Amino acid sequence: MACVTGIKTEGHFEKVRLQKYGNPALHVNPEHEIALEETEVPTPQPHEALIHVRCTGICGSDMHLWHQGGIGPIKVDRPCVLGHEPAGVVLAVGSEVTNIKAGDRVALEPGVPCRKCWLCKAGKYNLCEYVEFAGVCPVAGTIRRFVTHDAEYCYPLPDTMTFAQGALLEPFSVILHAVRSCKGSIGVGRPLLICGAGPIGLCALSAAKASGAWPIVITDIDQSKLDFAKKFAPGVLTYKVEPSKSPQQASEEIRALYGVEPRDLDRMIPSPSEWKAPSTVLECTGIESSVVTAAYTCQRSGLVMVVGVGRSIMNNLPFMQLSLGEIDLRFINRYSDTWPAGINALQNHQVCDLDAMVTHTFPLEKAIEAMHTAADPKQASVKVQIVDDIEIEL
Repeated sequence: MACVTGIKTEGHFEKVRLQKYGNPALHVNPEHEIALEETEVPTPQPHEALIHVRCTGICGSDMHLWHQGGIGPIKVDRPCVLGHEPAGVVLAVGSEVTNIKAGDRVALEPGVPCRKCWLCKAGKYNLCEYVEFAGVCPVAGTIRRFVTHDAEYCYPLPDTMTFAQGALLEPFSVILHAVRSCKGSIGVGRPLLICGAGPIGLCALSAAKASGAWPIVITDIDQSKLDFAKKFAPGVLTYKVEPSKSPQQASEEIRALYGVEPRDLDRMIPSPSEWKAPSTVLECTGIESSVVTAAYTCQRSGLVMVVGVGRSIMNNLPFMQLSLGEIDLRFINRYSDTWPAGINALQNHQVCDLDAMVTHTFPLEKAIEAMHTAADPKQASVKVQIVDDIEIEL
């Protein structure tokens, strides 16, 4: 039997032996079709690890790549494997790998930067223009049984953490990067607003509550998501967005939840109790009307951090509201160096129980059903995960 080369003795395996398990992978194509298809077991390079993916979360971006065929400049121009929220078990490592070994349970950071460009050298590897990001064409994603990944971006999980928690580190990392990018504006006793009660918004709620920010209001168009948020983080205040109301109207009603008195928006006169308004807004939807509402709701001299990914162009941002109030409008792109902090936070229960977000799980063989469940609003799913509990012999 032919053995894979470049593998350390302790991680030695026979590729032919692994083929008996198969490597089903969830593909999407430019025609907006998804299919579970068999693929080859990949061979790790000297700097890579071969991973058995035990759990992968489904993200909203997977839905966009499926239904819209892309996100902004990212296009599905060929069949590609979806998924980028993985955790699993190391089966083998390449000859240059020293940080992990066969048998380790790991979470994977899905983006692998080039490490050579000026952005990488400046420590901003999340902005690398040459990043290879799992699940983004043409890089194959993690909704499959076996993947190879750069070992530097594989993080050992403590025995106390589950694979489900390891997979949740990816969406939680988005918020860790956002909070860090707020540069101290989130803290004990500082009022905060979260727009959107999906998985990212709930991660934001968990991190914000752990930071001591208070009071916290979370908004959404879906009442069931707001009801879930109340159970997820007791004490949080909620606001149901009504599409018939303008961002200005919604902002006044949201600010009233903080005890802010009405203001004269037409003449840009601030409220006498402006200091009670949220000093930071974590906008987690990327929807234009929500970003506008966030701008009108934020305290003067405050910060609106746009976390959600929306349309390529937004034409209705309230320039004068932002300008006259010196409101900082800021953005993030993915994350950098967040997995260690995320592991610490989850391992030591510093944040709300993120496991509660996992409302549905499906075996890998039912990945298509999992995608349809995540896409169906009638299912009231929060986070859908795909698991693979088959035992692989090392």
